[in-house]
Amino acid sequence: MSLKITTNLVEESRISSFDPDNIVFGQLFSDHMFSCDYANGQWQNFRIDPFGKIPISPTLSALHYGQSIFEGMKAFKNTDGIVTLFRPLDNLARMNRSADRMCMPELTEEIFMEGLKALVMIDKDWIPTKLGSALYLRPFMFAMDDYLGVKPSETYKFMIYGCPVSAYYSNPLKVRIEEKYTRASKGGVGAAKCAGNYAASMYPTRLAQKDGFDQVLWTDGEHHQYLEETGTSNIFIVTKNTIYTPELNDSLLAGITRDSIIKLLRANGKEVIEKKVSVEELINWHKSGELTEMFVSGTAATVTNIQLFSYMGMSYQVNHTENLLSAEILREVRAMRALQIPDKFGWVSVISESEVSI
Repeated sequence: MSLKITTNLVEESRISSFDPDNIVFGQLFSDHMFSCDYANGQWQNFRIDPFGKIPISPTLSALHYGQSIFEGMKAFKNTDGIVTLFRPLDNLARMNRSADRMCMPELTEEIFMEGLKALVMIDKDWIPTKLGSALYLRPFMFAMDDYLGVKPSETYKFMIYGCPVSAYYSNPLKVRIEEKYTRASKGGVGAAKCAGNYAASMYPTRLAQKDGFDQVLWTDGEHHQYLEETGTSNIFIVTKNTIYTPELNDSLLAGITRDSIIKLLRANGKEVIEKKVSVEELINWHKSGELTEMFVSGTAATVTNIQLFSYMGMSYQVNHTENLLSAEILREVRAMRALQIPDKFGWVSVISESEVSI
C-alpha cells in the first residue's frame, strides 16, 4: 500500500445494531468513511474516520451550482469469508468521465482503489452474506469552494462510505413509459452520474408512483418515442430470438451491470442488439407475442423483472415468472462474484488483508 492514509477508528462499533436478516436499503451505514481533499491542483489529506456528519459552509459551491457526482458499487463476502469487488476499475473510469463532463478533477487509480480497499477491509464485518445482500459502496465527489459565483470550483472533496443492503426491489416492477417529462436531453449531462439527473427524475417518478407504478421508463427528450432507462436502471427487452437494449448516447447512463449482462449473454451464444428501441416496436412485440420478458439492471437493482408497462393509459402485462433469461443471468453473475465459477472476464477483484495497511 503506497497511499498514506491517516486512520482514526471508532472506539466502539455500531455493528450490534445491524440485523443481516432485516436490512432496509439505505438506512444503516458502516462504521467508517474514507475522504480526501483536492486543493492547489492535487489530491491530499487521505483519511479514514468514523462515519458521521461533515461541516460545510452555507456558500458551499456544490449546494448552489450542482458540481456533485457519484458511483454505486458493492463489496461481497463468499462462504469462505473472501471479500470481493465487481469491476471496480470500471466504476473509476465512469466516475472520471463524469468528472470531466462536470469540470471536476479526475481521481487516480491509486487513490480510488487503495481508499476503497482500506475502507472495505476495516468494515468487512458489515458485509452481509445472505443471498442478494452486499455492502453497498458510495464513492462521491463534490465542489467545496466557499464562494458565490457560477464557475467551476477550485477545491473538491472525495469520499466513500458503506451501507449494508439487500435487494433494492423486492418484487417485479410496474413501469410507466414517460410521455411528457425528460430525465436528460441530447447534449446534456445524462451520460454523467451526477446528482442533478436524479433530482430531475423525482417529480415525474412521484407522479407515477401515485398512480400505482414503481418507476418511470424514460424516453428520449426530443420526441418521447424511444426507450432509454428507468430512474435507477438500464433496461433489457427479451424476444423469442433476440435480446434488445437501448444503445448508449449522451442522455443515457452506461451501466456497468448492463455491460456485464451484454457480454455474458453474448458469451453464452445469445444475440444481443444495442439499438434505438421505439415504444411502437415494444408494443408491437407485445401484441404479436414476440415479447417474452423485460428486465432492468443496475448496481442497486442487480437484475429485476418488469411485470407490466403502461403507455397512454394502456397497460401491458409481461411474463415475469416462467423460463426467465434474467434468472439465469443473475445466477451466473452471483456465482462469479462468489468465486463459484471461473471469472473468464477478469471482473472480480479479491481484496486481501496483505494489500491493506490499517
